[in-house]
Amino acid sequence: MSQDAKAAFAQLRERLGEAVIGQPAVIEALLIALLADGHVLLEGLPGLAKTRAIKALGRELNARLARVQFTPDLLPSDLIGAEIYHQDGPEGGRFVFQPGPIFAPLVLADEINRAPAKVQSALLEAMEERQVTVAGQTRALPKPFLVMATQNPIEQEGTYPLPEAQTDRFLMKVVIGYAGREAELDILRLVRREEGAALESPSQASKPKEASPTDTAAPSEVLLGLGDARRAVHAMHIAPAVEQYIVDLVQATREPEAAGEDLARWIEVGASPRGSIALDRCARAHAWLQGRDFVGPDNVRAVLHACLRHRLMLSHEALAAGISADQVIDRIEALVAAP
Repeated sequence: MSQDAKAAFAQLRERLGEAVIGQPAVIEALLIALLADGHVLLEGLPGLAKTRAIKALGRELNARLARVQFTPDLLPSDLIGAEIYHQDGPEGGRFVFQPGPIFAPLVLADEINRAPAKVQSALLEAMEERQVTVAGQTRALPKPFLVMATQNPIEQEGTYPLPEAQTDRFLMKVVIGYAGREAELDILRLVRREEGAALESPSQASKPKEASPTDTAAPSEVLLGLGDARRAVHAMHIAPAVEQYIVDLVQATREPEAAGEDLARWIEVGASPRGSIALDRCARAHAWLQGRDFVGPDNVRAVLHACLRHRLMLSHEALAAGISADQVIDRIEALVAAP
């Protein structure tokens, strides 16, 4: 069954690559997050296919998708739901729980840093606990459950940046840049084809599958085999030397003075144990997607930046010098010896 799951994921990667052009890192992160049962934070300028990527994933998986546009006036109940009073008859009524958009297998939290702290906390609690509590009753979230949150790095007015302790709960953070010239040409042609298809047959136009509590559409082959795929990822062989390599990389963020004078000046606070856990889970998923039977140091390096860049707190000296978290991780990668 593992080979069937690998074939299904390979087909999924190919179809996502056709729908989301020029952003292979986003596709890779979504597939790894799906396998590793974690969540993704995407940072990039508007128009770089962040929303398109999660919509394409929902369409290919035939899974319900909920999109939440985070705004300063959003309330926690707008996200997780609330008890609504229903008047059944003259003698009285009853409270009925109305689930919010969080009760969907795929959730797009668009511009998460525009929502106030209470809403951010409600989302991150659901991500961590995979459940919500409303009116004293705990309700489990669906399985699988994947949150892709986005934020714009250049707008600061009217935003509530996520504290480091909250960003630490994301399995990966992916920074998206502009596509190349050839990729941008392909994007123009793809959008033109989609517009033509919509004009020819509006009712058949490709649309994202919006979340609905009554939706009973059959899941895709990937979702049907997701349990087997996750078990295969969990069983991936990882040598003690590679495990030690993961620990050494994370430890270098906590004891930068031992790794080099520059790192000691640049790092204020290093990665938490979630960094080691994320590296382990994502490296195993990456190796599985590559068709391997074991995890190598190159699999760890492939996910290193996405797993650690949001877990480092840089010093004022580093920020003043224009040093980014990715540059710090580059230096750590160069200094820590691989097995």
